[in-house]
Amino acid sequence: MRIDEELGRLSGELGGARPPSSFAGLDGGELARLAEALRAERARQVDGLGDAAEEALKLVPAIARGAVRKVLFR
Repeated sequence: MRIDEELGRLSGELGGARPPSSFAGLDGGELARLAEALRAERARQVDGLGDAAEEALKLVPAIARGAVRKVLFR
């Protein structure tokens, strides 16, 4: 059952997409590590995008930054 649970978790990390059938040959620990790696990478990308957006705001004149930030980050 653990493999089915980990395949479900991996599917969740893939946005609901079914993992390839070949992944069924992996054990539960390997599936768990893969799902965790996907989650960690997604979090790293979100952080990177936020940092990039803040850097880009430095190009906007200071007087307009508040309004631009509201539009971009509602």
